[in-house]
Amino acid sequence: MPLRRCVLAIVTAAVLVQSSPSGRGTVQAPGSFAGRIAALSEPDGYFDTDNLISNEWSYLRVIPELQRAGVRGGAYIGVGPDQNFSYIAHIRPAIAFIVDIRRDNLLLHLLFKALFAEARTRVEYLALLLGRPVPQPLQGWRDADIDRVVAYLDRAPIDRPAVDALRTRMDGRIARFGVALSDADRATIDRFHRRFISAGLELQFETTGRAPQRHYPTYRGLLLETDANGHRRNFLASEESFHFVKSLQAADRIVPVVGDLGGPSALAAVGRLLGDRGERLSAFYTSNVEFYLRRSGTHERFVSTLSRIPRTPRAVIIRSIFGRFDGGSTSVVQRVDELVK
Repeated sequence: MPLRRCVLAIVTAAVLVQSSPSGRGTVQAPGSFAGRIAALSEPDGYFDTDNLISNEWSYLRVIPELQRAGVRGGAYIGVGPDQNFSYIAHIRPAIAFIVDIRRDNLLLHLLFKALFAEARTRVEYLALLLGRPVPQPLQGWRDADIDRVVAYLDRAPIDRPAVDALRTRMDGRIARFGVALSDADRATIDRFHRRFISAGLELQFETTGRAPQRHYPTYRGLLLETDANGHRRNFLASEESFHFVKSLQAADRIVPVVGDLGGPSALAAVGRLLGDRGERLSAFYTSNVEFYLRRSGTHERFVSTLSRIPRTPRAVIIRSIFGRFDGGSTSVVQRVDELVK
């Protein structure tokens, strides 16, 4: 057995112990969802945005280009919140990793995972996320278009008597994932969920110390956004897309990881895991992170790490470029092979 695989076998045969911020160790099985997060993650870093939702109007416009390029299956890596689910719903990877420098992003994805576990349909998912009453009968909503779903959520009041019970259920779901969480982590998840509930479909991306920018999309806008051909492509636009993402979540195949794309270990560890699983990267959504990697002088390390990740010949980078003056985004696709060269 090659030395690297021998070492990995020894490590995975052991029990991982992740120290929580409170200082108490939590024993985790190495192959579990929580164990995988602990094994892959780096210490968290700071970024001055909440990133509860995207600020990229253009995030879906590349879907036709991905179709033409035959980007399908394989493994997916991304950054940020739930725009990843729309790419995942289209690409249909076998496994996905959400690698983000902020621990808050991990906590947000634990909330999303709990909502997927609780919700039977996409309208129920959104109602639980936004603290609105779940419409009945659910069966009548399965074929509803996203416009009808959004119209219902716009009319529905916050189900205030049920919010505390909902939060208790979500905390119980999250506890069963086994991820070591401090009291501060749990308070952050609660705060995030209550932000979705209080703002509803008017929620916008925020930068610390600044009010939401008027040109940023609302959550409503992101749900209703289309691809370059005018088709609704958000993962909540169809029951089929929602259930594909839900199935990956149920199988623990959407794994949030704390890590810097230009950092020392997290991305490299994801690449090694893909190699050990026999998986190959098909799509890597970097948003505009590469801009910050160039500014910090770590972009070359990112590309070097990326070059060692097993990938399909059609593997692509999906990135966002923001206008200097108007703040608008443009989403573009580049072959990973071209970037590495």
